[in-house]
Amino acid sequence: MERMLNRLVSSRAPACHAVCAALAAFIALCGVAPGAIAADAPKLVVLGTFFQNDNAGLEPTTDAERARLVRTGEDFAKQLAESGRFRIVSLGPEQRTRIDAGQTPGDCGGCELAYGREAGADIVAWIKVQKVSNLILNMNVYMADVASGRMLLVKSVDLRGNTDESWSRSLAYLVKNLVLKANLKPGSS
Repeated sequence: MERMLNRLVSSRAPACHAVCAALAAFIALCGVAPGAIAADAPKLVVLGTFFQNDNAGLEPTTDAERARLVRTGEDFAKQLAESGRFRIVSLGPEQRTRIDAGQTPGDCGGCELAYGREAGADIVAWIKVQKVSNLILNMNVYMADVASGRMLLVKSVDLRGNTDESWSRSLAYLVKNLVLKANLKPGSS
């Protein structure tokens, strides 16, 4: 296959021009080359992944779950950055300390918007994972317009099983099928 492509490219055959034109049209349709960031991409800050353990008395939060929370937030930011639709901005250590010590974003009377403004973001996002049991969990993604306070996206998936794989597959599904397919334009009504 590789040899055939090299011959096609080196021969400067009309077929090569057709393939290149098709590729250029595909990239134009997508609006941005994979991995490239669109010039008008909004700045987005991910506040993290938060855990609601409904049965903490019977099943305390484990180190594995705490590790999944960190990894899920990091993977969420990475997947959004790789989409080219967002410019990811980081939180400072002082903000991270305040978030970790305070109420959960979404349940704090607008603190998430203040964190977004401090980070210079257009959009603020966070994930909340609710553990009903080791078999039943929900992963919820929230995204809000920092300027208006309007929720841009609230989406949820159910997980079956409390494993690294169930968490990562759920996040991938959320990003690919719900977040990236949504029209997330801050400042629009």
